[in-house]
Amino acid sequence: MGRVLVIDDDHGVRDAFSMALEATRYEVVSASSGEDGLDLARMFEPDLILLDLKMPGMDGVETLRQLSRICPDTPVYIVTGFYGEFLEPLRSAQAEGLTFDLARKPLALDEIRTIVDGVIGAPG
Repeated sequence: MGRVLVIDDDHGVRDAFSMALEATRYEVVSASSGEDGLDLARMFEPDLILLDLKMPGMDGVETLRQLSRICPDTPVYIVTGFYGEFLEPLRSAQAEGLTFDLARKPLALDEIRTIVDGVIGAPG
C-alpha cells in the first residue's frame, strides 16, 4: 500500500485528496500546516507528498526545504493556485537542488488519482 501525505491549510482540499484516494490502495494522512506536515513526514514515511504553497506560518517552499532533509528520496508534488506568486522562491529552491513537480488547483478527483498512480504506481 502506498502512503500519501497531504499538506494543505484548506480543509476542503485535504478532504478532496482523501476522497479521491479512499477507494484505492493508498493510505492518506493530512496536515493543516507545514510544521504538522514535517512531524507526519517523520512518523509516516510517505511515498508521495502533496504540498500546498500558500499556508500561514511556514509556507510551502520552506516546508519543501525541510522535507528534503527529513525524507530526501520522497517525491513532492506541489499543488497550488498561487504558482505565479511563488515563482522566484520556487526557482531558488530548484537552484538549491530541490526537486518537485507542479500542478494547478483545483484538481478533479481523477486528476488526483492520475498523479498519485503516476508517481507511486497504479493500483494492482
